[in-house]
Amino acid sequence: MVQGPLAGLALMATLDGDSRVCNHHLMFAVRGYLLEMAGDAEAASAAYHSAARRTASLPERRYLGMRAREVLMDA
Repeated sequence: MVQGPLAGLALMATLDGDSRVCNHHLMFAVRGYLLEMAGDAEAASAAYHSAARRTASLPERRYLGMRAREVLMDA
């Protein structure tokens, strides 16, 4: 966060090819948060939706779906 959300997104991109984590819902949730902080509401919403689809936890799915909707409303 010291270097900003774009630096975080660049760092996350280095993990895109790592099959151990690249499809984990938390990667998409973090990407959504960083995109939101960078001001890209549409991409953030898409990332939150992707995270919601990947989690088996109903409370997490609800929360991530809510964030996906809220980020677009706040834009």
